[in-house]
Amino acid sequence: MPAPIPELDPSYMRPASDEVIEHVAAGLRANNIEAIVVQTGDDARLAALALIPDGAEVHSGKSKTLEDIGLLAELNESGRYDAIKPRLLKMDRKTQGAEMRKLGASPDFMLGSVQAVTEDGVLVVVSAGGGQIGPYASGAGKLILIVGSQKIVANFDEAMHRIREHAFPQEDARLKAAFGLNTAIGKVMLIHKEFMPGRTTVILVKEPVGI
Repeated sequence: MPAPIPELDPSYMRPASDEVIEHVAAGLRANNIEAIVVQTGDDARLAALALIPDGAEVHSGKSKTLEDIGLLAELNESGRYDAIKPRLLKMDRKTQGAEMRKLGASPDFMLGSVQAVTEDGVLVVVSAGGGQIGPYASGAGKLILIVGSQKIVANFDEAMHRIREHAFPQEDARLKAAFGLNTAIGKVMLIHKEFMPGRTTVILVKEPVGI
């Protein structure tokens, strides 16, 4: 029987103040990253969908945030979009591995979240294998990230502490329970600035969403 998923530590799930959220949003905008501030997860889902034309090619990283707000289901199951994820699930990695890698590397729209964001607007992304890091960095045409305000931290050191002590144990337990697999802090990316204005949008959610 798999070990239970640890209870969420309230100290890591407190929403940030409006003042801090607006400071983060200002820092993102100063670095060519669009920032939208919303109140709830439902608001975040609607804001993200408003940025994606019907029929657009979409892909998403594995994200509890997107799952919790219903965005993964909308992207992959509604039929409104050309969703890459369902196509990948039907392919054989042994015989179509190269095609799968290329298909997921450069979607027109990439959606996901991050593990932390610093108060000056640096986005911290952690991945076991790095599958989402390439599209986040430059592969995707447009990048949309949904981030709960509980993920705002003072600096990079606090970001990694939050990841090691909170986000990683949660995700590891979730994967173990669902698939019998462990995750790892394998690759870390920092997004300080976007080179192309308008490419990346961060939707900051005042209420806690995700872990």
